[in-house]
Amino acid sequence: QVQLVESGGKLVQVGDSLRLSCAASGGSFSTYTMGWFRQAPGKEREFVAAIQWNGNAAYYGGSVQGRFTISRENAKQTMYLQMNNLKPEDTAIYYCAEQTGPYGGRRLGPINYSTWGQGTQVTVSS
Repeated sequence: QVQLVESGGKLVQVGDSLRLSCAASGGSFSTYTMGWFRQAPGKEREFVAAIQWNGNAAYYGGSVQGRFTISRENAKQTMYLQMNNLKPEDTAIYYCAEQTGPYGGRRLGPINYSTWGQGTQVTVSS
């Protein structure tokens, strides 16, 4: 059973950059497409970004396109989310998730992900 642990969330100022990490253990990380999601208070969980199991393709939600970059290091079983030009609306708990089933493709909704981390809080202050 894979376990996912996010880290890197903190309080930052508008325009700052931040990098989140997601460390995986106990599974076959290199064969799974991974995603980042976020959830703000009172809102539904939102797709942020996903990266194909081999790193050959990445997908982004419209609100973060051009500002966030997803990456992964399979040898380290770690995924990253580089967030630049942060805005107050980026404030949320950020979750990493493993897609259901190996060698998956462009499946972006939360329902397609079956293993989740505990989340890390990102707060962007104006």
